[in-house]
Amino acid sequence: MKRFVLAGLAAAVAAAFAIGPAPAQAADKTIAFVVNGSSSFWTIANKGTDKAVSELKGYSVEFKIPGQSSAAEQRQIVEDMLARGVAGIGISPVDPDNSTALLNKAAGQVPLFTFDSDAPKSDRLLYIGTDNVAAGVQAGELIKKTLPDGGKIMLFVGTLGNANARERVEGIKKAIAGTKIEIVDIRTDDIDFAKAKRNVEDTLTKYDDLAMLVGLYSYNTPIIYDAMKAAGKLGKIKVVGFDEDPVTLRGVQEGVIEGTVVQQPFEFGYQTVKLLAQYIEGDKSFIPADHLKIIPTRLIDSSNVADFQKTMKELLKK
Repeated sequence: MKRFVLAGLAAAVAAAFAIGPAPAQAADKTIAFVVNGSSSFWTIANKGTDKAVSELKGYSVEFKIPGQSSAAEQRQIVEDMLARGVAGIGISPVDPDNSTALLNKAAGQVPLFTFDSDAPKSDRLLYIGTDNVAAGVQAGELIKKTLPDGGKIMLFVGTLGNANARERVEGIKKAIAGTKIEIVDIRTDDIDFAKAKRNVEDTLTKYDDLAMLVGLYSYNTPIIYDAMKAAGKLGKIKVVGFDEDPVTLRGVQEGVIEGTVVQQPFEFGYQTVKLLAQYIEGDKSFIPADHLKIIPTRLIDSSNVADFQKTMKELLKK
């Protein structure tokens, strides 16, 4: 992924995707890929959608990023895509519990998959993404290893309206149950980078006894890193994160971030587009009974961060 830069990131990422991948030659079927906000995390997923399109005949992809991470903006995007006659939709729903009617409307007209964040109460055909409870447990085990004598920790995330956020918290709580580790609070920012930064700054000012800060979304950990660096607290408070932002990986390499649980967003993009096209062409045999296609996560720490950084650089060159 690109280097995380707070100022102007949303505009830069949105502008990059506004250009979008070149449509497949003679494309007559379009798949909409609707993400949940503007984040550098999705750069890798876009590489996956590009690869899928290059392997398909007669398909193009519209990679859609809401200007604000809200169910209302996603609704507008989905309704616009339906009106334009797309052949299928993949979506990471911002507020799945309150978007069931919209998702069911879409699923009644075209094949609908979810990715990254699921909406199991809807009529979606397939979820492609992480088992976020298991990923939370993975992070929780690292937290326990880092804080064997316990301590207070603060969690930071975009919104608890998203299933992936709630499930990661659930997994962390499950892993640390019975220990002396205490979750002081969970600070949400609505995928607003300025608010996310204020959350960290306020936390560092208000609490002088925190043992660890935990970032649950891709941008949270880089913001934690930058805020702690500005406050002169890097290395004084432990940090655990999620996802593969280059600032996060640099922090792991420097030894000021204990580790990060990484997903495979490239596979989110690639498999969503490829399998939607397969379904549209009439092959439904790949849909499992539980309607889940779980993409495994990895823990990146000091032992493997250098190799992982090389892998990311090669992936983003493609």
